[in-house]
Amino acid sequence: NNPTITMRIFAAAALWVLGLAQTVECFSVLPKQRQYASRPRRIPLSRLSASSKAAALETLTVTPIKSLDGTITLPGSKSLSNRCLLLAALSEGKTKVENLLESDDIRYMLEALDQLKVPVERVNADTVIVTGQGGPINSPNPSEVADLFLGNAGTAMRPLAAALCMGEGKFVLDGVPRMRERPIADLVDGLKQLGADVSCVEETGCPPVTINANGVKGGEASISGKMSSQFLSSLLMASPVVDGPVTIKIKDELISAPYVALTIGLMKKYGVTVEIEGDMDATPAFKISQDETYVSPKSILVEGDASSASYFVAGAAITGGTVTVRGCGSESVQGDVAFANVMEQMGAKVSWTADSITVTRDPSTRLKGVDVDCGKIPDAAMTLAVAALFAEGPTTIRNVYSWRLKETERMKAIVAECTKLGATVEEFRDYCIIHPPPDNKINDNVLIETYDDHRMAMTFSLAACGGVNVIINDPGCTAKTFPTYFEMLESIATHS
Repeated sequence: NNPTITMRIFAAAALWVLGLAQTVECFSVLPKQRQYASRPRRIPLSRLSASSKAAALETLTVTPIKSLDGTITLPGSKSLSNRCLLLAALSEGKTKVENLLESDDIRYMLEALDQLKVPVERVNADTVIVTGQGGPINSPNPSEVADLFLGNAGTAMRPLAAALCMGEGKFVLDGVPRMRERPIADLVDGLKQLGADVSCVEETGCPPVTINANGVKGGEASISGKMSSQFLSSLLMASPVVDGPVTIKIKDELISAPYVALTIGLMKKYGVTVEIEGDMDATPAFKISQDETYVSPKSILVEGDASSASYFVAGAAITGGTVTVRGCGSESVQGDVAFANVMEQMGAKVSWTADSITVTRDPSTRLKGVDVDCGKIPDAAMTLAVAALFAEGPTTIRNVYSWRLKETERMKAIVAECTKLGATVEEFRDYCIIHPPPDNKINDNVLIETYDDHRMAMTFSLAACGGVNVIINDPGCTAKTFPTYFEMLESIATHS
């Protein structure tokens, strides 16, 4: 009746069933010390599928990394994957989407399209063929409410909320508890201005989103761009299936403008031209004429994820190793490739090709703290927070208020975990200043809380480049965008 013994028996049985007989040097399962007294056990990650690995680990230890060296082929971009799927669904004709990211966020979009009876043929793990609707997506059962569960996938929730307003039917879009804390009121306000019957929770301005769709005739909407560029991107992607011209104006400022440029560029590949008036870095306006309609490009290849590239780029800069990331480069449509320029500013050497980035650092050159406006690269800016621990002097990360609205309250999370590792962090509304630990000595065996945020897990794994063990709580949260991250990190790691 001893609960500790019982839990150990179950753990041993699970390991036996999975055939966990070999060991790896980089990662280990460390039972939480407050629950167990047994010593850490190592598991063979090579024996598990990505999803099994994520489910099997409560915590994962990244042991000291001396250097990162090698070539990484990036998984498909999350932002591009879900945009490609939605535009394919709205287009006339069939679209083959290749190098689709295998992750939770994409799975939620695919499941929603299945539920909406949009034909999606699974060719293999990263390729699908979508048969478009040639216009708006209507409810398959107009007399019933279609309940769509979208987890914590903002790239599914926001675009689908806009697109479904343009057709006919009743819908409720919901997600996990954190999704119910992520604002969507600015998008709902824009949709209402265009004539949509849509609402979110009035008290919070967050999901669930309720839609009673009966088509939209076009018009003009003026929205805020300060919270998230996804609201504008969502309205833009939905506008070509409106029965009339649409003008969308930004009434204050537009953050993360490169993501909007990414959206507009992708719409162009599906046959739609967006007219831009004004400066994208100020208060631009966007016009989509009534004549614009989506036409399938027949086939489209999803570019590698530039946000995911940041971990390997930073790892090379920190350790002085040489890493090449393939899948995005000088011709990338993603703003986060600019993170490599920040590493160069800190002291790394960076070289580019059209679809790759190579980073290294001369051992005689120390990384130096920087002061950077990261408003255009908020996801990659998280990686900068950990690189700052290894720099000479403080690093200031500015214009990242959007951190507070993401998968978790990222500003608070970054401050808390950097502090655990030995840094002193000054927190402000939309920026923070990170003072590295004395002599850049990272605290050993720190348990990193990930807050169910994939980027927290991946970002803070790089603290192991300081010659210390780093314990990642809930490493399976990387399944949201990069289930094989820890395997890829291990494949190029040399350990102390």
